[in-house]
Amino acid sequence: MRTAVFPGSFDPITRGHTDIINRALPLFDKIIVGIGNNTAKSYMYDLAQREKWIRDIFKAESKVEVITYQTLTVELCRQVGAKYILRGLRSALDLEYEKPIANLNRSLEPGVETIFILASEEYASLSSTIIREVIRYGGDVSKYLPEAVNKKNR
Repeated sequence: MRTAVFPGSFDPITRGHTDIINRALPLFDKIIVGIGNNTAKSYMYDLAQREKWIRDIFKAESKVEVITYQTLTVELCRQVGAKYILRGLRSALDLEYEKPIANLNRSLEPGVETIFILASEEYASLSSTIIREVIRYGGDVSKYLPEAVNKKNR
């Protein structure tokens, strides 16, 4: 079984994230959306809310599972039997950031490969960080968020 882990904080999940997942579905038998919870980070939305949104968004897609974790991503891959880490790239800067992480992950767990999917053009400048900032100042982010997330931010 070809299983991939798509790790992130998803604070909040955006249409860019869902686009990567949907485009990766034909490549894998299962995609596990792994919601990392870093206790040193301060999140806008709590872990339960982020998990609920992703479950709601993909409730009709049997190939998508959602879990939370507080370990190295390669350790999560070992635990769930995933041989792939799925990552989206918006720009060359993302690639430069992701390359050393992918190399380190492969050295920690040689059986796990990182697969990069380029962001669709309409989402290439989208990030959860920017979305959170617009939300904080009351801006309209509805076209960048899945409907499940938009309901919370109306």
